[in-house]
Amino acid sequence: MSLRPGPRNLITDVDGIAVGNAQSLDVRSGVTVVLPDRRTVAGVDVRGGAPGTRETDALDPTCLVEAVDGIVLSGGSVYGLEAMSGVVAWLGARGRGFALGETPTVSPVVPGAVLFDLPNGGDKEWGETPPYREWGRFACEAVSRDFALGNVGAGTGAMAGNIKGGLGSASVIDGAFQVGALIAVNPFGSAVLPGTGHFWAAPFELDGEFGGRGWPGDLPSASAGDPLKGTRLDVSPLAPGGNTTIGVVATNAALTKAEARRIAIMAQDGLARAVRPIHSHVDGDTIFTLATGTAALPGDPLERLMQLMRIGSIAADCVARAVARGVYAAEDLGDMACYRTRYAKE
Repeated sequence: MSLRPGPRNLITDVDGIAVGNAQSLDVRSGVTVVLPDRRTVAGVDVRGGAPGTRETDALDPTCLVEAVDGIVLSGGSVYGLEAMSGVVAWLGARGRGFALGETPTVSPVVPGAVLFDLPNGGDKEWGETPPYREWGRFACEAVSRDFALGNVGAGTGAMAGNIKGGLGSASVIDGAFQVGALIAVNPFGSAVLPGTGHFWAAPFELDGEFGGRGWPGDLPSASAGDPLKGTRLDVSPLAPGGNTTIGVVATNAALTKAEARRIAIMAQDGLARAVRPIHSHVDGDTIFTLATGTAALPGDPLERLMQLMRIGSIAADCVARAVARGVYAAEDLGDMACYRTRYAKE
């Protein structure tokens, strides 16, 4: 059966998922919030060598909390971790969170990850009041099933190697199961084959969603030339600059915490299909999984296992497509040239 994108080709094609963004082009940074309609099973996988995260330990299958109230992706490096506090406050004020015993005050569980966009320009002289907590609240107010890609949310100040990065998303409907990915694309590595306008993710493209350029006619050898060509070192040979690709995959399948973590692990392969090099010493690559649970998995153990592997494989492809879509949708920002500007005449 041929797999097709959902009607929006966004992570919000998964039942019960909404996304909100807040950003400033002057600051060149922003926040993306993924809010499920209700508390949702989640997992995480961290592969980069320089991660910035919050509440990821709570997602260990051996830990108490069985579900989360939201996921946050933010720019701003360590300052961006305050975005999670803004989302926690917003959810808590509305009675959404983890409740234990008779305590009237709930505790929202909101894991998140940040990317490093501090050196990518913009006015970041915020003193003792970084804007990320406020942006987290604004993003919650803006949640919708429809949202823009490119220079929005956590992708606002992102770079992908030596060109502008951005926020990307993609989805697949596979019978009763829905799978989607949302990625803030800011890697040290390149999403494009060096010296060409062809995306590494080209084999996974559906319906021309990132330009339809496909593979080059004469495919270069992956082992030929400089393996760091097209990376951030092409911008500054002395400093890698902004790095880290972070994201969320979602499915409507009814997963356990352990299964959600395994899907996140499998989904990381999508980054490896779309960016080269990836998971480097200077990246903090992190993928979360949300499982809204509206579609039951088969009761037979073998059939359940096969369906889980299918979901994980589709999730990885959605991640690869979301990376390319984020780069393709991005626009020029100051001195950061976007993909369509760089390769328009090729």
